[in-house]
Formats: sequence, C-alpha cells, structure tokens
Amino acid sequence: MLLIAGAGFDPRAKVIAEQIAATNVPRRGIFMRENRPNPAGPLVSRASGNIEGLASAFPVHEIAQIQIFETDLAVVGGRNAAKVVARQNFNGVTDVVIDVSALSVGTSFPIIRLFVELIAKGLAPANLHLFVAHDPVLDAAITPIAGDTPGYIHGFVGGATLDKNGSAAKLWLPQLATGRRGALGKLHEFVTPHDTCPILPFPARDPRLGDRLAEEFLTELESAWSVDARDIVYADETDPLDLYRTILRLNDLRRPVFSEVGGSVTVLSPLGSKVMALGALMAALERDLPIAYLEALGYDLNTAVAEVAGPPHFVHIWLEGDVYPQPRPPLHNERTNAR
Repeated sequence: MLLIAGAGFDPRAKVIAEQIAATNVPRRGIFMRENRPNPAGPLVSRASGNIEGLASAFPVHEIAQIQIFETDLAVVGGRNAAKVVARQNFNGVTDVVIDVSALSVGTSFPIIRLFVELIAKGLAPANLHLFVAHDPVLDAAITPIAGDTPGYIHGFVGGATLDKNGSAAKLWLPQLATGRRGALGKLHEFVTPHDTCPILPFPARDPRLGDRLAEEFLTELESAWSVDARDIVYADETDPLDLYRTILRLNDLRRPVFSEVGGSVTVLSPLGSKVMALGALMAALERDLPIAYLEALGYDLNTAVAEVAGPPHFVHIWLEGDVYPQPRPPLHNERTNAR
C-alpha cells in the first residue's frame, strides 16, 4: 500500500498513518511538506514532530518538499505535487491511499486527478482511496492567511477559459467558512458569476454553524452577491456524497435551460470542511467542472490546540478500484462530450 499524506503542522497529519500502521500491511509513504513563505516557528516545530510520527509509522517513506509559491508568488504547489507522483514506481502496489487531512485543496486535488487519469490508462494501481480525519473544532482553530491571486486549481480549469464559453451563464458555488470573507470576496471578483449559490453545512456537528456563517456573510448575501434565500445550498457536513449529488443535480438542471443562449458553466470554490470539499472534488471529476481557489500564504493556529489530535470522524471514499464494475462505465461527461 502507498500512502500520500501531508507532513505539516496539522495535528491530524499522522492519525491515518498510525491507523494503517497498526494493521501491519506492507506499506510505504510519500509525505508532502508544503513550504510557504515565512512560516511561524511554532508551526514548523509541530510539523517536525508530525514528520517523526509519520516516519515511525512508515519506515519506508519519502519526504517531498513542495514549494507552493514561486518567488513572484505564482501558485505552483499543485503542479509540483503532481510531478512528485508522476515519477513514482508503483511496482507491487495494489492500493493508493491519499489522506487529505493535512493537505491543502490546491495540493491534494491535482494529485487525486492525476491518479484517476493514470488508473484509466492502466498506469497506476487500480484501487484509489481518499481519507480525511474530520474535526470541525480543529478546522475552526486554523486560520488561513489568504493570498492575493485567485485562480483555477491545476487540472481543474474545466471549460471556464474556453472562448466558446465566453457568453455562458456562470453559476458559482462557494463553500462558506468562518474567517474566509476576504478570500471569497476575491474569488467572486475573479469568477464574476451571473448567479451565486452559497453552500452552508447542514446538518452539522454544531447545529448553529450555518446560522453563524449566514450572519458573518450577511453583507455578501444581501448586497455583493445578491443571493436569494432560496438559492442557498445545504449539505451534510459529514457526508461528501450529499454535496456531490447536489452539485450534479444543479449542473444538470441548468444545462438544458441555457443550452440555446451560450450555455452554462458551474464553478466550485471549496474553502471550508475537507469532507465537503471531497464532495465538490467528486462532482468536478465527473462533470469536468472548474474549481476557483485562493491558495493560503500561510496559517495561524490557535495555540490552545493540542499537538495530538483527539478521536476524529473518519471519512473514507473508495474512488476507483475493485468494488466497481470493470471496465468502469464511462463518466457522464465522457458519454455526452460535455467537455
């Protein structure tokens, strides 16, 4: 088994690795150290402790140094991470596990997309698993420092930049998250959508979370984004399939409506819960949807957060592999040439 995971400061970085190591399965690991400008000393110290734990759980491993930004602050993290994966030898590997718990969306999504494409060509192990240790309290304690340059995640441009979609009606589905008003404001200016359907977590571990987010983004909802209350999307915080199905339904409903007037493009922006982000990822893979994202320049972590994560809620998605009919039926966008 090959495990790909983050080797950063997040207390969840080694939780999945330790669970796997306890099974004694033959294994090796690739641990991504995401490097950003001027990291805080306490975060570097936590990351070093996590690397020691990962190395202990996976004696056979590689620490991959992933530069997230170029010197001019151009975002290159996703491309660099994909290059690390592309040069791997998969001989003897039957299962690939990607633990997104301590990986940024901009790094993990291109890796996952690359594996899906390699598996389709028979160039990678058939079984691809996605894991996340879900802890909303910990998510709230980690505050990203937003960059200044929004863009599309590497491998997830979709049809957003095609000339034929220049007159398409854009639907933007941003995932609302605490402390991300600035980032989502920049993404709104970047996407310039015709319609916006914000995504709120409900049901959620904290039943008042959706209300607080709606209050935090009240100005955007009422003025900047002109959102009708009926346009708000609710998705289960702990079930990625809930948001996945909702996005597919919205995208499919709009396609025939706008087919005669320039078409429709659905743009995703998963900035909150990693579990819900995986739902957006699955929809983007199936319909080749663009994902607009603003990479973090760094992070602030509440110092009260313990260095060892408590018992989280584990989410496992078996994305490709033996559980599905072989050969795998074509995805919807492959059947209809939606690309």
